[in-house]
Amino acid sequence: MKDETKIWLNFAEENLKSSKILLKSHLYNPTLQNTQQTAEKSLKAIFIEKNIKLKRTHDILELVSLLNDHNISVDITEDQCDFLNTIYLPSKYPVGSALPDFNPDEAICRDAILIASNVFVSAKQIIEQGY
Repeated sequence: MKDETKIWLNFAEENLKSSKILLKSHLYNPTLQNTQQTAEKSLKAIFIEKNIKLKRTHDILELVSLLNDHNISVDITEDQCDFLNTIYLPSKYPVGSALPDFNPDEAICRDAILIASNVFVSAKQIIEQGY
């Protein structure tokens, strides 16, 4: 594994751990932001390891689609990508809740953590197994 890939995975793992700590503190928007960042950094680690040109985007679905174009399949559905995409801007900036129709709660955050965890594990497997 490349050193740069390790750095991206370490940052992704820190975001994942942070999301769990934030959830325990009932800080839902930052929990969601960290889950989105976990997924984004995990996916970008694959790009780095596989020497695929890294596009500057925060769009999870776009990153997954680009990996699919290189025959790399990550454990995330299109609906899950869309969900994580709805989190990015509202959880970073004070424009209200991370979810436009209602305030996030513990259940939504737990779902987001599960998605991010699956992406992180899938990315690590892809990188470590070389496929």
